[in-house]
This record gives sequence, C-alpha cells and structure tokens, in this order.
Amino acid sequence: MTLLKSYGILSFLVWIGMTGPAEAQSPIQTGADQTQQYVPYLKGKRVALVVNQTSIIGRKASVDSLLSMGITVVRIFGPEHGFRGNASNGAKVADDRDAQTGIPVLSLYGKRKKPLPEDLADVDVVVYDIQDVGARFYTYINTLHRVMESCAENNKELLILDRPNPNGYLVDGPILEDDLHSGIGMHRIPIAHGMTIAEFARMLNGEGWLEQKRTCKLRIVKVAHYSHDLPYDLPVFPSPNLNSQQSILLYPSICWFEGTIISQGRGTHMPFTVLGAPALRGQYEFTFTPVSIPGMSETPLHQNQLCYGLDLRKADLSKLRQKGQLNLDWIMELYRAYPDKEKFFDRSQSTQMGDFDKLAGTRKLREQIIQGKSETEIRQSWEPGLSAFKALRKKYLLYP
Repeated sequence: MTLLKSYGILSFLVWIGMTGPAEAQSPIQTGADQTQQYVPYLKGKRVALVVNQTSIIGRKASVDSLLSMGITVVRIFGPEHGFRGNASNGAKVADDRDAQTGIPVLSLYGKRKKPLPEDLADVDVVVYDIQDVGARFYTYINTLHRVMESCAENNKELLILDRPNPNGYLVDGPILEDDLHSGIGMHRIPIAHGMTIAEFARMLNGEGWLEQKRTCKLRIVKVAHYSHDLPYDLPVFPSPNLNSQQSILLYPSICWFEGTIISQGRGTHMPFTVLGAPALRGQYEFTFTPVSIPGMSETPLHQNQLCYGLDLRKADLSKLRQKGQLNLDWIMELYRAYPDKEKFFDRSQSTQMGDFDKLAGTRKLREQIIQGKSETEIRQSWEPGLSAFKALRKKYLLYP
C-alpha cells in the first residue's frame, strides 16, 4: 500500500506496509529489511549508496545483499568514520575502493562534503541507509542534508531506508543560535530532535533548509511497527565511540562535555559512559585512564593520566525516559566539583572536537552554569524556542 502526501510543490512518496491492531506487538522492522518494498524498484537502475557499517539487511551488509539480489551498485558514499566505520571521530577519510566488492568508495568527510555532479552523472537513484542517534551534533544528519542538496541540484531521487531513532522519545535542549552554526550544528533544532532520518529529511525539504530552498525528491521506506516511545537496541553500533547501548542513550546528555576539561572516556573501551579528570582526585573514588586506541581515539584528553569522576555504565536511564529530558545534573555537578573553574570550559586545555558553546548551540548555558543557575531557570531559557520546535516537528512525523 502506498501513501502519498503533499507539502506545497513537493510530493513525498512513502511506502508503508499493511498495519492493524493484530500487528501492534510485531517486532520493529527497518526500512532496509523490507526488501520487497524497494528491491523491485531498484532493479535495472544504476544505484549509489550512502552507507556505513550500520547499513545491514538482516545481518549482512546492505551493499553485499543488494549485489547478491542483482542490484547494480556503481558507487558508495561514506560519512564520518568511513564506509566500514573504523575511522576515529573527526578524522578525514580518503576516497578508496571497497576491497570486498571493488566498488569505488567516495568520502563525504574529507575534501568532498557532498556528491559532486560528476559523482552522480551515471547514477539513476541514490539510497541513504545510515543509523542515526537523534542528536544535533551527531554528523550523519549533516551528511543527509548535503546529499539531499546534491540530489536536488542534479535532479536525482533519494530513496531513504528509514531506521528507528534509539533516542526517539527525546526532544529537548536549547535551539541552535544562528551565530553558532558549525559542523557540529547546522540546523535550528534542539540538541535532541526526536526524529528518524526520514522524518528529518521531510523537515529539511518542508522548511526550505536546503541551499536556495531547493527540494529533494524523496522516496521513503518506513520502519514497520515503530513508534517514537519504543525502546530500540541497535544491532550495529553507529561509530567507534558509541559502542554500547548505554553510551547511545547517554550521548545526548554527555557529548557537550567534549567542550570541557572533563573526559567522557575517549581512550577507553567505555566511552560516553564515564566522566572524569585528574584534578578531581580526592572528590571521587571511581577512576579510569585514557590511552591511545587506534580507530577510536588516538590522542584522547588526559592521555595516560588517572582520571577521577562518575561511572554511568550502570546508571538507571529510565528516569530520563520518563521525564523526556536531557540530564543537566552531571554537567552542573562536575563544574561545582572542579577546583580550577576558569579551566573547565577552556578549549586551550583540550584536544577534543568541539567547543562547549557550539555543542550546546548557545552561549547562555555555559554562562548559566558558571552563575549557578538552577535547572528550572536553565530550562525556562530554552523557551519559547523548544515548544515551537515541538510543534513544527509534528508536521513531519511518520510514526506515532
């Protein structure tokens, strides 16, 4: 069954399966796993894939599965961390040729930020299938944006095989301020946007956020039996430093520590589940030591130094889900505990990827933490922007 929805001059074609009350308890099925919905459409077409290690059909890499089904894949585009997902955070990724298939792999996280006209000249349709985690500073939505722009500019259709957002219940945080636009914040959205990739693509089109307000022709295979409040354990971890379900759920509330003197566990095998720094000695019993780990963090903050802090590996995250809010307690607590407060937000002390204001999307949060504002006061400052976004978001949702 097909469902056709129109927004102004743009038509979105959404493929959905038959649903009904008897299927309410059916397991979630990703867009990629519903091969009957799109493989016949791809037959006889020259296909480019925007994929990484999370792009699987069943337990097999999508590119390998599609080739075995007779689909002609002429090119692969890889995002941050590369096509096979083994590049460190922020590392530039070079063009290559996939050793297993011989297909050219063009990096979208190096000199080329989006497919060039010559990259798409011999392509009939582009397929986007990458697992996202629902945070503004996670760069896969930037890749989506740029791929959509390129498809719109070159009159190519984009087929999105949608996947659940493991943080789909969470819509929270300050709205990105225009003067803090960066590679870790391209859109006027909160830190946690609560949308799937396909829903976000609809917003990019519908709000005219693509360059010159172009619209990209979209074809979407929805996730079956999914709603935003359903928990979802990722079958493949989306990047080297999100290597556990706990880290994925903590990530929206922890990534802003990247702009502080506090380590989030990069350089350990438990990143984004621990927080600490050498200067917190005597205040916390839990310790960890970041070291260089190829493919994860070659030069982590506080490398080879004993860090003291918080162990969140077994933290009960049900309260976050119940509240539907980011956790502010940890950033406020560790700022209060840090002895040299002038260094807490000092990027010159850090080797990490972003500064705090760009990660937060606002300068106010850093100032409010320094001033000792309460969580209630901080949250009040996110309005009316956050409520306005929640209303806007509803226009583009595909799932309850």
